[in-house]
This record gives sequence, C-alpha cells and structure tokens, in this order.
Amino acid sequence: MAVKRRERGFSLLEVMVAIAIGMIATAMTFITLQPMLQSQHVTTAYNETLTAMRQARDQAAADMRVYVVTFAAPGTITVTQNTTTGPLLLQLTLPVDVTFHVEPGLPTSPITAPSTPDGFGTAANAIDFDQGVGPGGATTIYFQPDGTALDINGNINNGVLYMGRVGDLPSSRAITLWGSTGRIRGWRYWPAPIAAWRQQ
Repeated sequence: MAVKRRERGFSLLEVMVAIAIGMIATAMTFITLQPMLQSQHVTTAYNETLTAMRQARDQAAADMRVYVVTFAAPGTITVTQNTTTGPLLLQLTLPVDVTFHVEPGLPTSPITAPSTPDGFGTAANAIDFDQGVGPGGATTIYFQPDGTALDINGNINNGVLYMGRVGDLPSSRAITLWGSTGRIRGWRYWPAPIAAWRQQ
C-alpha cells in the first residue's frame, strides 16, 4: 500500500490571511503618517516662499537690478527681472494641498490682540501687499538694489501673505514684508492656549 506524501508549502487560505494582515498594517501606517506628511507640505511651502522672497531681495542688491516677485492664487510664485514680463528667473508651485488663502477664524484686527501679523491689514486678502497705500490686495513686490521693496508706482510696499491647508486653522502661516527696509518675517498661527501669530 503506497503512503501519500504530504505536500509542503502554504495553503491558499494561509496566503490570503498573510496578505490581509500586511494590507492592514500598511493602511494603519499610512493613516498614522498622514498628519505628519500634511504638516511637512505646509512647512515646505512656507520655507520655499520665504526663501524665494529673501533670495530676490538679496539678488537685487547683489546685481544692482530690480527683482520682481509675483504671487498668484492658488499657489504660484514667479520671480522676474526688472518687470513682471522681464526675464523669468524662478517659478515655484506650492504642494497641491497648500494654497495662498485666509483660513476662517484667523485674527482680523491690525490693532486689537490677537492681531494680524505685524499689524498689516485685516486678513481680507490672502496676498495683501501695498498696505497703507490703497486698499491693499496687491500681489507684486519690486525689490530694489538699495534693499527696499516698492509697488508698481514706486510706493513703499508693506504687506502680508497668508498660506495653509484649507480647513486646517493650525496649519496657517504668514509672511510679512516691511518695504522701507526689505525686512521679511515668517509667522505661524497658534490657536491655543492663547490664539496668536508667533514669529518663527
């Protein structure tokens, strides 16, 4: 009488269980890492914007030329030379989940705490340069060789730029510009324990 040899290996059921466990572990890892990845997108967008502005200001002084920075919603930054239609030097696009926008719930007073960053504007526009010249809302900065920042008409260009993830108030960031000196400062919004913009 012949004895049957037992087949070695895994059954189909065992393989399916192993695959299911692996998929569950992968999904849990993705869900756990998702907030960190979203936060990293905001940080990347903020750093790229801040760097583009500072480089344009510094390069204007180094080259003794006017460098123009233009912002366009939802998330494009363009740096040109001399005019908005001059030679293109740099164009950046923010990560798709980060845009130039004002998240509802941000401070709107330039005077009363919690105030807008550096007291610029009322958070009515996400791209809000030309503060104190007109209604604000300008989207272009002309960095001069002497380090100042002007608007298209040669006026000192103060202002603020807001960005973050839509529906995520704590992700809000801002960048302010003091036109008379070309000083650029970065801000982060902290909704708790006391709501305020804090300089980074």
